[in-house]
Amino acid sequence: MDAATQMVIDGQRAFAMIGAVLWTMLRIGALLMAMPLIGTRAVPVRIRVLLAATLALALAPLLPPVPDWNGFDAAVVLSVARELAVGASMGFMLKLIFEAGALTGELISQGTGLSFAQMTDPLRGTSSGVVSQWFYIGFGLLFFAANGHLALVQLLVDSYRALPVGTALPDLHAFAEIAPTFFLQVLRSGLLLALPVMVAMLAVNLAFGVLAKAAPALNPIQLGLPVALLLGLFLLAMLSSEIGPPVQRMFDAAFDAARQVTM
Repeated sequence: MDAATQMVIDGQRAFAMIGAVLWTMLRIGALLMAMPLIGTRAVPVRIRVLLAATLALALAPLLPPVPDWNGFDAAVVLSVARELAVGASMGFMLKLIFEAGALTGELISQGTGLSFAQMTDPLRGTSSGVVSQWFYIGFGLLFFAANGHLALVQLLVDSYRALPVGTALPDLHAFAEIAPTFFLQVLRSGLLLALPVMVAMLAVNLAFGVLAKAAPALNPIQLGLPVALLLGLFLLAMLSSEIGPPVQRMFDAAFDAARQVTM
């Protein structure tokens, strides 16, 4: 084999490798853009692109082969849209769990009198309560502490093996059933996580209401907010020590729902 032929073969291999990395980046990039923490405004877009490229370089040799490039036609456009939709769907499933944490914070802040403490949330791109932001950040710390980033890489590998690049999407009716069911599960999980503090604070508010009727001269309304605030912070500290196992179960449910998207 002469030098010219060898150069042509090497060039074809190089373009094939670049094509495989670019095809792999589509689903990974869409997932990173839609998932919590990494997909927020707090992380610059360049960092997300570099992270997607790094993961694509590492995973491309382990994944099924991508379709050959035959020009930019309608099939390529549909394949690109399909990869972006699959990645965004999986990232959205993971993001719902963090929104359950924000919901827990909002419910707790309503009962403890901390709902007035609002500030700009750079992770969610909106204004939310400080308790909601605390839960959101706490979910993020638990996500990395429970090796959620490694489970995310495994989820990507499983998705490419179940739904390789260039294949048809699974049944859309199945996805239409997964999303509402998982959304209801997220709402229920967020409510159950905040329920102990909500019940305790309801009992405290009822007690102060009865005291205000029985002995109005004591003016218990003025003591209600400080006592509710201190008790709410104490209950929040108690809840933070027991939040690990239920949040881990929520993460497992989110990864199962994201995995069902490609099944």
